[in-house]
Amino acid sequence: MKEAYILDQNFENTDFGKSPLEKGEYENCTFLNCNFEYTNLSDFKFTDCEFIGCNLSMAKLSNTAFRDVIFKGCKMFGLQFSDCNEFGLSFKFDECSLNNSTFYKTTIKKTLFKNSKLIEVDFEECDLSNSVFTSCDLAGAVFVNANLEKADFRTSINYSIDPNTNKLKKAKFSLSEVHGLLYKLDIQIERNS
Repeated sequence: MKEAYILDQNFENTDFGKSPLEKGEYENCTFLNCNFEYTNLSDFKFTDCEFIGCNLSMAKLSNTAFRDVIFKGCKMFGLQFSDCNEFGLSFKFDECSLNNSTFYKTTIKKTLFKNSKLIEVDFEECDLSNSVFTSCDLAGAVFVNANLEKADFRTSINYSIDPNTNKLKKAKFSLSEVHGLLYKLDIQIERNS
């Protein structure tokens, strides 16, 4: 069965849980205020697409291709990005909630996470080199054996990153949040007023 190829389409206010999105490849498409919660997006391909104000929570992403995709203002709880097709995997997140999502072992260099909630996100064994975390909340996010070289955390908060188990060469941090690198030493850091 031939898969659909959809180019330059706009989808607005659609509940794909009730009427599933046609399986195939979507290029330069915009999804505005759409619901993908618990949908199966396995084997779909999205290239140069934008998801704005969408709910993608718990969607199945087995072999899903995201290539140069922008997510803005999206609810994305519990997504398994580690199941995605790794070829050309690249995206940006702006004002998204990615709580409890997993990027385990993904290579997502130069990814922009902006004004997003990344509560308890799994970045274990991730290549996040040159990525930028702008004004993100990383409470409970897991960084183990991750490549964070040249990553920028200067405006983000609540991270706990062990310098002994992650690559941090030339990564950037703010002085006010440096305790997120020292938590494992079990020392007390006082903030001067």
